[in-house]
Amino acid sequence: MNPDCPIRLIFSGDLSFGPGKAELLEKITELGSLNAAASSMDMSYMKAWKMIKSLNATFKEPLVELRRGGKAQGGAQLTATGEMVLSLYQQSVISAEKAVSTKLDQLKALMS
Repeated sequence: MNPDCPIRLIFSGDLSFGPGKAELLEKITELGSLNAAASSMDMSYMKAWKMIKSLNATFKEPLVELRRGGKAQGGAQLTATGEMVLSLYQQSVISAEKAVSTKLDQLKALMS
């Protein structure tokens, strides 16, 4: 068994950033399209769009720039702020995993 250590940053109320939003930003970077990113995650386009709309409204600057235009000219890409937020989240996850790895090993040793 290899325990997972998901990290969700909760800022206040319903404002949070966790694995799902991070993966969506990673997929947008990889695929250059919100629709393709959503599809690759088995997520509806509307749900992904709402997540991005919420993220863009939460931070001082938008995290994702969406370009309308369909298959030929449309697309999505992370802004500099989006890249920074994703990087800071990824660094937080790495730090947290390092911090708890010894304790997780001790817990695993106690399991049957």
